Amino acid sequence: MTKLLTGIVLDDELLLSLRELCRLCGVNAESIIAMVDEGVVEPQGAHPREWRFRGMSVRRVQIALQLQRDLRINLPGAALVLDLLEELEELRRLYRQRGGI
Repeated sequence: MTKLLTGIVLDDELLLSLRELCRLCGVNAESIIAMVDEGVVEPQGAHPREWRFRGMSVRRVQIALQLQRDLRINLPGAALVLDLLEELEELRRLYRQRGGI
């Protein structure tokens, strides 16, 4: 039996509305607004109706939700963890570029 998988390619070129981000992440707008307030994701635009999120925001929201669910980390803590994970990934990338690993 062959299983067909479908999906969306997410990158920083893709821009999503608040509604689209909510649908992709399975959360309500209030959850995303709280994440914006805590710096988990950063929209472009002045008001929620105008907000546009980069495609990689989906991943940040999903990780934040997982941190909250699995480790009971609050939103400020999740924002900090996400920033540290991104910084660590950037350091690893630089290390590999300079002949490391």
